[in-house]
Amino acid sequence: MEQLATLDDLPKRYLGQLEESNLVPLWPSLRNVLPPHKPMPQTLATAWYFKDIKPLLLEAGELTPIEKAERRVLVLANPGHGLENMKASSVMYLGMQLLLPKEWAPSHRHTPNAVRLIVEGEGAYTTVEGQKCVMEHGDLILTPSGLWHEHGHDGDEPVIWLDVLDLPLVYYIEASYVQPGELQKVVSAGNAHFYGAGIVPTTHFIRENASYPMMRYAWKDTKKVLHALAEDQNHQAPIQVAYVNPETGQDCQNIIGYSALMLRPNETVQLQPRSTAQVFHVIDGQLHIKMDQKEFSLSKADTSCAPCFSHIDLINTSDQPCYLFIADEAPLQRKLGLYSVRERH
Repeated sequence: MEQLATLDDLPKRYLGQLEESNLVPLWPSLRNVLPPHKPMPQTLATAWYFKDIKPLLLEAGELTPIEKAERRVLVLANPGHGLENMKASSVMYLGMQLLLPKEWAPSHRHTPNAVRLIVEGEGAYTTVEGQKCVMEHGDLILTPSGLWHEHGHDGDEPVIWLDVLDLPLVYYIEASYVQPGELQKVVSAGNAHFYGAGIVPTTHFIRENASYPMMRYAWKDTKKVLHALAEDQNHQAPIQVAYVNPETGQDCQNIIGYSALMLRPNETVQLQPRSTAQVFHVIDGQLHIKMDQKEFSLSKADTSCAPCFSHIDLINTSDQPCYLFIADEAPLQRKLGLYSVRERH
């Protein structure tokens, strides 16, 4: 494409008049906002290591009581966006949250959607609209936009989980806010046991709100499905399952998509470049990940982020399976008609 004129080509007098009138010339910045062929993401290939995070998170538990923090979180910030902006990508926020024994993170609801992927510890729970969800390693728990939720801890060891929110997007469109609430009354233990065998209660057809029939996706169930796929001779790689609404088959939330992937011992999976940023969190195992020109060696509870259209190789470096939790922006991009996948060259 032809080189466009720059701001330096314009007289200072003219630029001053534009500024006084709150006007900006498009052409000097046109290639920045409409780059040729693919975006120029601010998101950088990045990794965060649990061995670095955990001691600092536990120290936060000593330094700041839950009453002074409301949510005790260390944000996994992508340096490409500036650490102060607390973004993993332009849409996704990541945080490691700590809840100590006998603590209660008070009830609130907010406009951003959130999920919790349990990293370590036992005895904690999340209550969502009166539905009590036990928090065990590898579980995925939804706290969708506008639903009351709180966290409690009846155990005797610290519990840590990974938060994933669409906060950067909701904040960008000036729609982000929170409302405080009261202690919730537990009314159910959840509906997950209704869906495992492909059956649902007949009442589900007339439920007023069919958006979120499941709040907790137990890792023990997800892992069984991954192993069943691995044993299926007709299944083509990768061994990957999506977290969906069991009544509709659609993504379990509206903005960010979630999946789990299993790598067999010493297996390599090459992912096609796609138009979304992606987050990879190691539930269990060892992973070497290549993202274009960058490489990271990850272990259990480590997390990484890849920008859009990256060439990604996932390499299991051990003789044991590796299990990954993946988050991406595909649901949002599909709704906007922007999602695409390209061939690797």
